[in-house]
Amino acid sequence: MMRRHWLLVGACGWVLLILMFVSKFINFSFRIPDYAERREMFVWTFPSVTTKHTSVQWPDKGASQPYILSSVGPSVVEPMDWQSVNEKRLELLSTVCRNSSMWNLTHTTVDKFVLDRIFVCDKHKILFCQTPKVGNTQWKKVLIVLNGMFSKVEAIPENMVHDHERNGLPRLSSMTDTEIRQRLNSYFKFFIVRDPFERLISAFKDKFVKNPRFEPWYKHDIAPAIIRKYRRSHHDDSESVGLQFEDFVRYLGDKSGRQRLDRQFGDHIIHWLTYAELCAPCDISYNVVGHHETLENDASYILKAAGIADLVSYPNIPPGITRYNRTKVERYFTGISQRDVRRLYASYQGDFSLFDYQRPAFLLD
Repeated sequence: MMRRHWLLVGACGWVLLILMFVSKFINFSFRIPDYAERREMFVWTFPSVTTKHTSVQWPDKGASQPYILSSVGPSVVEPMDWQSVNEKRLELLSTVCRNSSMWNLTHTTVDKFVLDRIFVCDKHKILFCQTPKVGNTQWKKVLIVLNGMFSKVEAIPENMVHDHERNGLPRLSSMTDTEIRQRLNSYFKFFIVRDPFERLISAFKDKFVKNPRFEPWYKHDIAPAIIRKYRRSHHDDSESVGLQFEDFVRYLGDKSGRQRLDRQFGDHIIHWLTYAELCAPCDISYNVVGHHETLENDASYILKAAGIADLVSYPNIPPGITRYNRTKVERYFTGISQRDVRRLYASYQGDFSLFDYQRPAFLLD
């Protein structure tokens, strides 16, 4: 009897174990449709996105996130809609602007100098702040078309784009205080940024090496003044050698000591001033901050957000031209002392922080 009793107890135990296992399996199988249903709702609540040339469709049901085309290349996709990208950029901008420890690097007075940088399209209520060496020529063309001077960007002569007496682009500084306030408070406002160090390289190449628009004062006046003050070795007595990038870095890193030279150089220094000094992003409430590295997506989003996508197109962007080039940055900074690079970074740290550019540890550490 005892043996039969223990056999019965053992059999019951096995039955209980089997039932527990089957119960867990059944519960798990019931959860799958519930999870999938919630995931599907997440995907399909987003609006569709249309780029300049391609209508981007949502993925099939069951995919985890919606997609849009990336600026890296036409076959690459990223799990973001661009409005969210812009909102996150503006949130970061606001956070850094409130950081009292960085106040001197991020805030500036909205004076005539800043207002000179902001171009106006009254017809479509748009303000564009110019940040040189970040593809501004193309945005000026867009505004010239919107202002009615030309019917399309391809028809605009290159020599007219920067001729502010003839291109039909008024600056905010040309208006009365009341007109300025009204436009700052109600117009669509945007500007474009780029990795700060790569922008400085572009400015150096354009003004002191290539000088394609023949602006002789950069080589004949500004370069010799920087060399005299910041070149460490004059054994070759070589103002004739021309400005070297190392001289340029040393000048830019001397945030307080270069003030006298900057006054002498006048508005020509806009090509290497910080974004904070040019556009006062902590003191003017911009609607969009575009990035040169993602310009294809940013341009499309800006045209739509400003309500002008059906009126004008942003000029075609050559493949790869906006991509960050670390190799080029490393090449230009080769041989420059870490002390000078750190001083340069300290001068532009506000721009790195405001616009979420990574600290270049490969140069600083």
